[in-house]
Amino acid sequence: MNESSFSLPPQCAIRPACAQDIKSIRMLVWSAKLDPTQLRWQQFWVIECSGDLVACGQLRNFAGAQELGSLVVAKDWRDRGLGTYLAKYLIQQATEPLYLECLGKRLASFYTRFGFVEAAWQELPQSLKFKFGLSQLAKTLFRIPVTIMQYQKSFL
Repeated sequence: MNESSFSLPPQCAIRPACAQDIKSIRMLVWSAKLDPTQLRWQQFWVIECSGDLVACGQLRNFAGAQELGSLVVAKDWRDRGLGTYLAKYLIQQATEPLYLECLGKRLASFYTRFGFVEAAWQELPQSLKFKFGLSQLAKTLFRIPVTIMQYQKSFL
């Protein structure tokens, strides 16, 4: 599957998460060493392939903004376009200005392909400043390569 493709493999389907998915979502998030707090299954979309939950991502709601977060594809299912499909799908579902935090240049490059651009902490909506401010503190104190990004609608 190439990057410009916008379809899932035939054995895969995307759907809203259900309560029974929370264990699988947690396992995916932990396997990627992402923040395991605030994982509410009601905010997640999942990709299921041949009966297995193989990818997940969430849209978290804040006052006047949304955050795309916890986007993970199971290791055995990577490089098949599932992350690209899920990212594009979540972007389409967003109803408020969309932001995300990512760790490292590789992930920032991944999200840049969809129209995300680096955003300054000072320019964030008030509802996101505290949450993203914690990672900015870690970036400053511990030199952790965290990037805050905002989606630019005109890109896609």
